[in-house]
Amino acid sequence: MAKFAERTVVSAEKSRMEIERILSRYGATSFGYGTTNERAVVMFEAHKRRIKFELPLHERNAREFTHDRHGYVRADSTRDKAFDQAMRQRWRALALTIKAKLEAVESGITTFETEFLPYVVLPNGQTVGEYTLPHVAAAYESGRVPPMLQHF
Repeated sequence: MAKFAERTVVSAEKSRMEIERILSRYGATSFGYGTTNERAVVMFEAHKRRIKFELPLHERNAREFTHDRHGYVRADSTRDKAFDQAMRQRWRALALTIKAKLEAVESGITTFETEFLPYVVLPNGQTVGEYTLPHVAAAYESGRVPPMLQHF
C-alpha cells in the first residue's frame, strides 16, 4: 500500500510551519518543537492541556536508504534523496494527523479530550499514552484490569 505523501515535494520545514499555522487556526495558545537525530517533538497547548507528539525520525544510514530494493548499494546522492523524501513524507503525515484530529473536534465528530488523550502531558512529563499503554498490555496478557488510574 502506498504511504500518504510518499512523493511529496513539500519540505519538512514547510510542514512544520503548516502545523504551527493549523494549531493557531484551531485555537492553540502556544507551540514549540525540537529535534534530535532520532526524533522530533511537537508540543502545543490547547483546551487547557499540554499536548506532545513525538515523531520518530529515520536513521540516515538505515538499509532502506543505503541500498535499493534489489539490494545494491546506492550512491551517496541517491541515498540522500531517498532519506530526504522519507523525512518529507513523515512530516506531511504528522501535519495531516494533527489537522484531521482538530477538524474532527471542530466539526463535533469527537471531543478534544477523546482525540488527544494519549498525547496529553502529565505533570511528571509522561504522556497519558506512555503511562497507560504498558498497563493495557499487562491487562491483555493477564486477563485482569489493573488499577492503573488510581495513581493519576
